[in-house]
Amino acid sequence: MTKIDLKTELKHLYTAPRRDAVLVDVPEMSFLMLDGEGDPNTSKEFEDAVGALYTVSYALKFMVKQEHAIDYVVMPLEGLWWTDDMSGFSLEDKNLWKWTLMIMQPEHVTKSLFDCALRRVEKKKSLPGLPKARFERFHEGLSAQIMHIGPYSDEAPTVQMLHSFIEQKGYRLRGRHHEIYLSNPRRSAPEKMKTLIRQPVG
Repeated sequence: MTKIDLKTELKHLYTAPRRDAVLVDVPEMSFLMLDGEGDPNTSKEFEDAVGALYTVSYALKFMVKQEHAIDYVVMPLEGLWWTDDMSGFSLEDKNLWKWTLMIMQPEHVTKSLFDCALRRVEKKKSLPGLPKARFERFHEGLSAQIMHIGPYSDEAPTVQMLHSFIEQKGYRLRGRHHEIYLSNPRRSAPEKMKTLIRQPVG
């Protein structure tokens, strides 16, 4: 049985300094994705999306282990965040937020395997988010990222540091605000939670 941990193999994409942003070139990768909108703290749609993505991700992990004798660590939850008018995007007012939640998948996971896993999960569980889940390739390219340690509600200064770094380097913001949740909020104290914040640049 081969064991892989993509978070370790792709360490440069899942770590960053806390006070100093860094530039990374993010390659095209495969993800399970699910779109929604509204405040993640109060949205049932958000909760349903998280449940659907993790359930299908673990179903795929089991199938890859069975078919390819490869055991891998399920990757962390990630989120793309935006509003229709990005000039009004605010970390304080979340009701207008739109989002894409996603979990990166190893190269052994294909669209056909995803379709099969989805059918298996649908037969066993009634999850509201399942019909909206999809398998997609996603390429961010050149991006800046920084580590935020603490509760999500305290991210604003870290985001500002990231944006200042981008401006100082002569780049402009491109694409959507991206967060990678490296800590489980149910198991970690708020002040110790790690969130990688990424912003594509051009």
